[in-house]
Amino acid sequence: MPTSTLPAPSAAIQPPGLTTAAVAAARAAHGPNVLPDSAPTGLLATLKDVVTEPMFLLLLLACGLYVALGEVAEALTLGAALLVIASISVYQALRSDAALGALRELTQPQAQVRRNGALATVPVADLVVGDAVRVAEGSRLPADGIITALNDFSADEAILTGEAVPVAKAVGDPVFGGTSTASGSAWLTLTAVGGHTKLGLIGQSMAAIATEKTPLQLQVQQFVARMAWVGLGAFALVWGVNYAKSGDWVTALLFGLTLAMSILPEEIPVAFSSFMALGAARLSRLGVLTKQPQTVESLGSATVICTDKTGTLTEEGMAVKQLYDGATASLVSLPGPLGPSAAPVLAYARYASETDPFDPMEKAIVAAFATADPAAAAAPAPMLHEYPLGGTPPMMTHVRRVAGQPLIAAKGAVEHVLAVCCPAPAVAAEIRRVTQELSGQGYRVLGVARGTQPGLDFPAEQDDFAWEFLGLIALENPPKANAAAVIRAFTEAGIQVKMITGDFPETAQAIARQVGLPGADTLLTGQQVMDLPAAELPPLATRTAVFARMFPEAKLKVVEALKATGAVVAMTGDGVNDGPALKAAHIGVAMGRRGTEVARQAASLVLVDDDLGGMVTAIAQGRRIYQNFKKAVFYVVSIHIPIVLTVAVPLLAGWRWENLFTPVHIIFLELVMGPTCSIAFENEPAEAGQMRQPPRPLTSTFLAGAELGRSMAQGLGIAAAVLGVYYYFMQQGAALPVVRTLTFATLVLSNIGLTLANRSFTQSIFQTLRVPNRLLWLMLGLTLTLLLATLLLPPAQRLFGFAPVPLAALGWCALAALVGVGWVEVYKAVLRARAPRPITNAPHAYEKSAGASG
Repeated sequence: MPTSTLPAPSAAIQPPGLTTAAVAAARAAHGPNVLPDSAPTGLLATLKDVVTEPMFLLLLLACGLYVALGEVAEALTLGAALLVIASISVYQALRSDAALGALRELTQPQAQVRRNGALATVPVADLVVGDAVRVAEGSRLPADGIITALNDFSADEAILTGEAVPVAKAVGDPVFGGTSTASGSAWLTLTAVGGHTKLGLIGQSMAAIATEKTPLQLQVQQFVARMAWVGLGAFALVWGVNYAKSGDWVTALLFGLTLAMSILPEEIPVAFSSFMALGAARLSRLGVLTKQPQTVESLGSATVICTDKTGTLTEEGMAVKQLYDGATASLVSLPGPLGPSAAPVLAYARYASETDPFDPMEKAIVAAFATADPAAAAAPAPMLHEYPLGGTPPMMTHVRRVAGQPLIAAKGAVEHVLAVCCPAPAVAAEIRRVTQELSGQGYRVLGVARGTQPGLDFPAEQDDFAWEFLGLIALENPPKANAAAVIRAFTEAGIQVKMITGDFPETAQAIARQVGLPGADTLLTGQQVMDLPAAELPPLATRTAVFARMFPEAKLKVVEALKATGAVVAMTGDGVNDGPALKAAHIGVAMGRRGTEVARQAASLVLVDDDLGGMVTAIAQGRRIYQNFKKAVFYVVSIHIPIVLTVAVPLLAGWRWENLFTPVHIIFLELVMGPTCSIAFENEPAEAGQMRQPPRPLTSTFLAGAELGRSMAQGLGIAAAVLGVYYYFMQQGAALPVVRTLTFATLVLSNIGLTLANRSFTQSIFQTLRVPNRLLWLMLGLTLTLLLATLLLPPAQRLFGFAPVPLAALGWCALAALVGVGWVEVYKAVLRARAPRPITNAPHAYEKSAGASG
């Protein structure tokens, strides 16, 4: 290897970059740096989706039939309803798109670019051909380009070539968008952007890869598909029976459509999209960015959190507190005076750090050196050569020019430093004892060494220098103020917490004890993880809380082992080496401030403030969304059952008036059910106690079994009340319009009662009435207002086929609705009585932060 390479690009050699005018011209000529998106978005795409929905098509067909029958008022009403429903659907879709668009803006990667002679940070999408862009270790290359300056730069091009080994680059070499920086830094001049890059041309865009559906998405899709087939069969049956009795195929078709519309639960997929998009938007306001909205609901299933130590459980800032002087075998406290043999320990640790460090540990070393020796810290020490962090455990080496002479400095894991320095066994044993003692006090300990060049050229590997041990650096990294509370919140929620760190076992366990990590005395090292047979690791990983001296392969193996036990794993990380484990975890969580671009790309969540407390909030939000979506789905199922039975039972049972409801009545119910489902229930605050319950299994479903059975029983109870009113007043000889009025009023009042009852599956309605939700009360008020309008206004009466009815009769309707819905309150009271302990009304701190605005 030559004795020198290009230094880290400095301001003196950086290109001036494009001018503002040149940027505009390049964008006009070559387009923006955005890969083509196969999925159309915007108003027209949303309208297309809306008008092709089954419910819209059924309404359109019903409207046409009314025109054919000469029923102008009904046709106009359905036409107006079509516009209203389409408007609501478009509004919901655009609202969701706006939320997702805002998230994309927040998660969009940034790039360092030189324009108009100054360094600036711009969104990657704003880059143009000709831009001078700087990339550093851990960043993803934003577009194709040519290298103009570099410092030990290599690129991981596996996304294009499949080769996992990083490719070393030289000035003039091409690089490609979508690949990532494996080591070093470089300046590029962009040659192609967006769809003209190599990645764009071969169609391997990461954004174009279809996102795998979550289990809940698949369950909803299958449930709605089954209901659609049921609706199709019921439609054919009712059409056939009506036609056989009347011989009028148009009227028979109209009533068949009425039943089909009453069966199709088209509110559920709309509600799912709204819940996920709006939940992701809420999380973004709480400092948690989601890459895919569907990740939000899976958060509630997390059973294991694998978290880093430094900067996650501990403070981001560090400070050098002690030095071990290898020459005198003594400890020196900092800040304080340094003797002639202790000063080189700190100096060489500084020279082995980056010139402009971004790592908190290196920042602390640079700050300590500047305080101890301001003159030496101010003197230039240009980089001649850099060996990036490497080895297991790792070490890094810098060759600098200090006072006109080459200086070779290394720092890293004590085991690696001792292995290359080869001190006498007794000396090595003492160094290990001191290291263990410092680590046991919670310090992070690094070894420092001085190298000698063995020949004229630098060796290929850093270990091949002749090394001399200088001493140890002990850095303090105290736990964050909220770390113990965060760990406790995870534990109360039934989630295991595991610390995975590259630090010493003693340091890791000391911090684990300070933050109250359950099982802090259980430990596995990275080497032990790799040495364990595949069959033995999963149960041992489940029982272990602290993993120390971990490296990328070991982290990945632990994540895979935990997944093999059936755990739903969330993994936090910030570095390039965390990428594989973040990708492998069910929920990868990257740090927003100190995280590398590779880590953020691999993760599904980004904690903006690097605060693990945001993860607790995210899990609370995930549980709230899942619980509220269950309420919405059960509401839809329960209210559809009486609608279906009210249409089908009289016809099949041969009642006097077989076809009481028409599409006009069904459309009224759709107008109140849709917003209630996707707006009112989405806005429900978190229920007290959600963060004190164990996580739900990821593959569990509420669309089958006992929970769905309870919802169906609710629907049957309402159906009994509605059909009871129907049958009673029919038998009393009431006129058809009167029966229709009272039956419809009972159904709408039952809908209001069901909405209130389904706000909680455990708490009584008297408790939930005190829980604020302005949108829910707005929807219920609107429903009641519309009902009164149809009952009292003559034009509406004529349109719906209603007749004036006595107030006492409406009182009987209200009583029937109360009985049909109210029995579930007795059921909930029995469940509370059987519960091992009463459900508290005091919400958990993180449940408050996850609650929707009232």
